[in-house]
Amino acid sequence: MTAERVNPPELSPPTGFSHAVVASGSRVVFLAGQTALDADGKITGDTLPEQFERALGNLLAALRAAGGTPADLARVTVYATDVAAYRDHAGRLGRIWRESAGRDYPAMAVVQVVRLWDERAMVELDGFAVLP
Repeated sequence: MTAERVNPPELSPPTGFSHAVVASGSRVVFLAGQTALDADGKITGDTLPEQFERALGNLLAALRAAGGTPADLARVTVYATDVAAYRDHAGRLGRIWRESAGRDYPAMAVVQVVRLWDERAMVELDGFAVLP
């Protein structure tokens, strides 16, 4: 895949995301929402950063199983049950992202939701990637 990250100067400088990603490739991978579920289907982690790290790991595991890498991500949506808490942990969440997925940021959005499928889940990530 080739991915051009587009961040126009007339928009606020992006931090931890790209305003647009122009992707070209031959395969599109749609990634289902991932929470902090372990292999037994139980939510792990008692804090937002712990759950975010597991949910991101699950998203990247699905992507790798489809033949992709974090650099192939074109779009990720983060669903959080508490955006204020998400903002409070933004520095740590950013470090977790960089350690797991690098600095080739996809286009992203964070959306607050009332709750997720599993009542213990605090965060869910979904997205799509374009593979070569």
